[in-house]
Amino acid sequence: MGEPKQEKVTQVAEISERLSNSSAALFTEYRGLTVAEISQLRRDLSKAGGHYKVFKNTLVKRAVDANDYEGLDSLLTGPTAIAFVDGDVVSVAKVLKEFAKSNPSLILKGGILDGNAITQKEALALAELASREELLARLAGAFQAPLTNLAGLFEALPRSFAYGLKALIDKNN
Repeated sequence: MGEPKQEKVTQVAEISERLSNSSAALFTEYRGLTVAEISQLRRDLSKAGGHYKVFKNTLVKRAVDANDYEGLDSLLTGPTAIAFVDGDVVSVAKVLKEFAKSNPSLILKGGILDGNAITQKEALALAELASREELLARLAGAFQAPLTNLAGLFEALPRSFAYGLKALIDKNN
């Protein structure tokens, strides 16, 4: 058997690099999607911190084997595209799940999170979690409520003190 073509070697290296440098990678099957639908999905994922790319399964398998990721062989069937996550994996998973609702041809198959394989069920569960932004907003709200109450208390103290002082003055006159 001859040497692998340089193009294939380059693609395997690119996949390996993306897998190791991304916070997560979600594997999808896109059979039946039009070019326009895939382009729309790419735009939606880009806004959420993801990058969507189609690769040949044999090349992905070589990259997966080279990086010692286990449990991914079952994901490498059918036409495979990978959503590489640069930001919040929950946001990217939500985009994939929402897109699949209106485009049933897109199937989230599983992926890699923190260097470990995750199942389809686990990948879909990520989409149900609150995103980083939602959690930060909740945290800010939790901090804000006591501060608002405290501000109301500080505002009420001088007013109550003034009323009490006036009542004392009126009583003594």
